[in-house]
Amino acid sequence: MTSTTHRLLRTSPARRTRRWQAAIALTAATVLLAACGDDGGDSEASGAGDGSDGNGFGTVSVQLSWIKNAEFAGEFMADDKGYFKDAGFDKVNLLPGPVSTEELVATGKADFGLSNAISTGASIANSDFPLKIVGTTYQKNPFSILSISDKGNIKTPQDLVGKKIGVQDPNLSLFNALLAANDIDPDDVEIVPNGFDIAPLEDGQIDGLVAYVTNESLLVKGDGFDTVDLPFADNGLPFVAESVIATEDTIKNKPDMVKAFLKAEIQGWNDACADPEAGAKLAVDKYGVDIDPPLELEKEVAQAEQQCDLLVNTDETAANGLFTISDDLVQDNLASLKAAKIDLKADDIFDLDLLGEVYRDNPELKK
Repeated sequence: MTSTTHRLLRTSPARRTRRWQAAIALTAATVLLAACGDDGGDSEASGAGDGSDGNGFGTVSVQLSWIKNAEFAGEFMADDKGYFKDAGFDKVNLLPGPVSTEELVATGKADFGLSNAISTGASIANSDFPLKIVGTTYQKNPFSILSISDKGNIKTPQDLVGKKIGVQDPNLSLFNALLAANDIDPDDVEIVPNGFDIAPLEDGQIDGLVAYVTNESLLVKGDGFDTVDLPFADNGLPFVAESVIATEDTIKNKPDMVKAFLKAEIQGWNDACADPEAGAKLAVDKYGVDIDPPLELEKEVAQAEQQCDLLVNTDETAANGLFTISDDLVQDNLASLKAAKIDLKADDIFDLDLLGEVYRDNPELKK
């Protein structure tokens, strides 16, 4: 991110950000209840192919991992520019989260989901869900321990000792994996149950917070605080995130649909990273327009830029294309899973053959 972006972000008062966070928590709870009570429903973001005959794939549902903000700029681009329609889908329902993504995909309430290797690996190992990761948006996961420099100032894993860390219930196993990966006794850290609210951190009730470097970290920085991030990916847990998951049945029996979806996704993310502001505007003006209080364009632009710079684009994706996962990165993920006490082999969680076919048939996607 540029210093200009930082300056724009700091214009947002803390009180407004906290109201925004509270609204997000309410939205998340509402979405979770809705997902548990019906078949997933249509999103307000109708697919670009509404009314068309398509090429045989019909409507596809995609379970997002979070609310419809710039985190999904690539999906918004793919929909808005008609890449999903061109790939053969009549309509794409982008379902907002957070919800139990793995369960919804495993039970057929969503065709695809966006999750991370730890959560997906846990669902495979512990719940025997027949899922596979078929590609990934983020080469590095965005999880971080967020702190404020003149308070927690958590720069190294050892700085966690003796501190109060806010941890969301879904991220508890992830946080414990971070401790294990860095040989830290859990008894030496005080875990404070916390939602997705940054107010306890800003008020000094906790020293650190499990956060996204592309979301909560930007919000706290935007409130004028000097922030410190301790990224999981750089401290023993280099697992992928915003990864596309599908059932083994879908991969086996609908390979053309999977490949069509991946192609449209890659096209969308190529465009989103080429023009982060355009993807952010789609989040604010179209796909996330019903979020209350509204998304703020400055923050969404900053998120769109940062996720492409830090998480989506790497030397390996420059060589191999977006969504690819190198053999070395697969091994890094298996090591991260092991640190989280999840014992899986590569074939248990990854199936990248169809992605390879997408690039073989469409070499122009390697922009």
